[in-house]
Amino acid sequence: MESLEAELERARDLDVADLADAIETIGFECTRCGACCKSAEPCSADSRAAEPRDSEADDPHTATVFPDEVRDLQAATDYDWRDVARPMPYGLDDASDESQPTGETFEWALQTDACGDCVFYEEDDEGTGACSVHGDRPLICRTYPFSVALGGTSQPMGEAVDEEGMVRAHECEGLGRDISREEAEDLAAALKERAIRELTEAIAVRDEYAPAEPDEGVVVHDSEGAKRPDGTPYEG
Repeated sequence: MESLEAELERARDLDVADLADAIETIGFECTRCGACCKSAEPCSADSRAAEPRDSEADDPHTATVFPDEVRDLQAATDYDWRDVARPMPYGLDDASDESQPTGETFEWALQTDACGDCVFYEEDDEGTGACSVHGDRPLICRTYPFSVALGGTSQPMGEAVDEEGMVRAHECEGLGRDISREEAEDLAAALKERAIRELTEAIAVRDEYAPAEPDEGVVVHDSEGAKRPDGTPYEG
């Protein structure tokens, strides 16, 4: 297995034109169906209006967001850290009615509402979806449904349903549609940026990691060190 540093060099050497060729071959056009922003389970409008962090959804939307992306979204919305991001749920002990999740996890996920949908997802009366922070959306949102086949990344995107060269396509009803060369190149550039960023973050998480033994609650390890769920440093 190649080291993260070797994978990072491979990411930096990716050719945007080659990635764009692959994206053109696969094809893509966003249909604004919202599937990439929502829980797999349907939800009522009344439930959707509930406060975030109280989700009982069985399959909540999970999208990785890095610390500086959280701060960018805070600046764009004037939200608190916990309104933007939540600890990545993997590895945490399940919460019960009487307690909150506990344990250690790595990285952050975009916050979800009571339905398990991204808190920034909006839908009109006809069911057409939109992102309320589209101009400031994280890299994983900018590049979905594509990823690059490099090791050392951990974005939860599911199995690939199509591939072309280094590019993998994940489940999305917009795949197979015509895409302009300009759009393919923009998407390819973002995809390369994301590949570099994921590996840079992974290296920093590895280098900053020190085991935590919280008496209660959750500790999140990211590229800046250990944090509490509200984004403040974990003091141990």
